[in-house]
Amino acid sequence: MDLFTGRVALVTGGANGIGKAAAILFARHGARVAVADLDAARTQGTIDEITAAGGEAVYVGGDVSDPEVVRAMVADTVKAFGRLDCAFNNAGITHPRDNEWDDEAFQTTLAINVTGVMQCMKAQIPEMLKVGKGAIVNTSSINGLISSGMPSLPAYSASKHAVIGLTKTVALTYAKQGIRVNAVLPGVTVTNMVRGVMELGPEVVAKLESISPLGRMAQPEEIAEGAIWLCSDKASFVNGHSLVMDGGFVIQ
Repeated sequence: MDLFTGRVALVTGGANGIGKAAAILFARHGARVAVADLDAARTQGTIDEITAAGGEAVYVGGDVSDPEVVRAMVADTVKAFGRLDCAFNNAGITHPRDNEWDDEAFQTTLAINVTGVMQCMKAQIPEMLKVGKGAIVNTSSINGLISSGMPSLPAYSASKHAVIGLTKTVALTYAKQGIRVNAVLPGVTVTNMVRGVMELGPEVVAKLESISPLGRMAQPEEIAEGAIWLCSDKASFVNGHSLVMDGGFVIQ
């Protein structure tokens, strides 16, 4: 339970779902955690859960598509805790007009899902270099490998493919400087995004559950475990890897 004792982790998209689960898990393993999300109220809920369990956490802002906000996010993390060791760049969206080939939907999706990840790493890496090493995990998706899961979401699919390419490039660039960069690729996971789809009815829920050979959807905590492992020293020789966490969907 002391994988991250003395270390500091930054989690984006930490108000709910996978990001919230990861922030809580980081803290449970001893990290001091900076949590970022546009939804400040729900993010405070994440922070409250961490502090109630005896951990340390702070809110550091939210809009990853804004370079100034991202720089402040990292600066506030270091101001609060003195350093940055790990980052889970998890913030991402699906846009309601993505399936309409809407220009604004496409640009907004890429601004958050791709440029946001780039801006986060651009701000995080200099602080990790000061420490002498670091670990970054970016959230992609099984849609970063295939598009059959969501063929009607071109921007989302394109963005998640891009995250994998970006992850590999940065992993190669900074490997010899002690910084590992990997990605998690979740399958269908019970997050707020998916719950909205589940509300369409039991037939939809059954279809979502049938996507995975395991016959169910993932829980956010299961995906968070993968991100935490990749950030830990237990994954010390893992770099530039895309960890597929989909219950076997892509091998069908």
